[in-house]
Amino acid sequence: MKSTFISREDNTVKFTMDFTAEEFEQAQIKAYQQSKGQFQIDGFRKGKAPRSIIERHYGEGIFFEDAIDELLRVGYPDALNELDLEVIDSPKAEFSEIGKGKPLTVTIEVPVYPVVEVKDYMGIEVDKVDAVIKDEDVDRELSMMQQRNGRMVVADRPAENGDTVILDYAGFVGEDQFEGGTAENQELKLGSGSFIPGFEEQLVGASAGDKVDVKVTFPEEYHAEDLAGKEAVFHCEIHEVKFEELPELDDEFAKDVSEFDTLEELKKSTYDRLKEAAEVRAENDAKDKVIDQVYQNNKIEAPATMVEDEIDNMIRELDQQMRYQGLSIDQYLGFMQQDMAAFRDQVREDAAKRVATRIVLRSIGAQENVEVSDEDLVKELERMAEVYKMDVENVRKMIGEDNIGYFRKDIALTKVMDLIYNNAKINLISEEEAAARMAEEVKKQAEAGEEKAEEGEDK
Repeated sequence: MKSTFISREDNTVKFTMDFTAEEFEQAQIKAYQQSKGQFQIDGFRKGKAPRSIIERHYGEGIFFEDAIDELLRVGYPDALNELDLEVIDSPKAEFSEIGKGKPLTVTIEVPVYPVVEVKDYMGIEVDKVDAVIKDEDVDRELSMMQQRNGRMVVADRPAENGDTVILDYAGFVGEDQFEGGTAENQELKLGSGSFIPGFEEQLVGASAGDKVDVKVTFPEEYHAEDLAGKEAVFHCEIHEVKFEELPELDDEFAKDVSEFDTLEELKKSTYDRLKEAAEVRAENDAKDKVIDQVYQNNKIEAPATMVEDEIDNMIRELDQQMRYQGLSIDQYLGFMQQDMAAFRDQVREDAAKRVATRIVLRSIGAQENVEVSDEDLVKELERMAEVYKMDVENVRKMIGEDNIGYFRKDIALTKVMDLIYNNAKINLISEEEAAARMAEEVKKQAEAGEEKAEEGEDK
């Protein structure tokens, strides 16, 4: 097969695929072999009639359609690969005169990934939060490390707020014990707010071995309608009182929880880690602002087929997220009181923006001649291997050779985003300034929404 590029108008490409007479004949032979079992002709057992007899009986073109389908099944993807075309919809095909012993030419017209002329993408001005880590941030992180390494110790004293008590309880409304109000050896952290309002406070001061009657009133909106708003008594027996003993923040603590020998080294490492994470967040946020501004400067209409494909991707992502949480996407939609059609409508605007942004970025890549070298590919594979703790070859296998081309396009997008960001004007502002500007923006949006609503009422 020979592929020949003809033209590109807007985002539609025309090309031809030329098959020799021999290629067309071989495809007919294959079609005959695959379908001969379907034919019953007098004088022959089913599936045993020669090709010439079947053609004489049904016409010489009986296998043409299947042969052409076979040629296109293999030839069309090969042509796209050879001509380096990324299509976004189904093709339209026109065929040359078809006949036995004749070559076949197929002329294809198909929409391809759009390329647009992009403007105003260099020198974008955005704010970036200056990543400042304070002493209290480090202290908070160390406190969390303390809590993760704490241990529960039996208290030889009455329970205090924050302690954990081990208890049995049985709940009664009047003289009747109600279902679901009984437990044995239940752990309850006092002050956690995990039980009915007023319950935990009445256990403060109780000691192991004590029996305490806890009187509560169920909330009016309580999920069990037969208990909502009713007074109840829980007969409780305290078995044990425990408190969390935290390790001292000293050099020994640093040795136990890290590779450092002193607390000061651990503090410095914690500061550096928090600083790096904050700087990454701030840079990513600034990049998002730059990309969004480029999109705003070059709003384009995304092809409908690409938007629907993007919605399909978003649904697959959501389905995967829900599965991690032990839910199905149908359960999620049920909780949201939506069906799939309503969900697709809800995310369509966001999907269209995603698609349009990618088109703009890839078009910038074309304008700037951004290319992905083999070295770029290897570096990204090595980065992923480090993240996933895998060998580079296993990462490549995970991606799949058929998808390496798409992987290169993703790398190219990253290079384009870095190019735009590195040529942007970045204004460093404090977290306080950022919060104030955000509040002002929210206020403006709210006022704009009110004005729009008033205009609607006037109409």
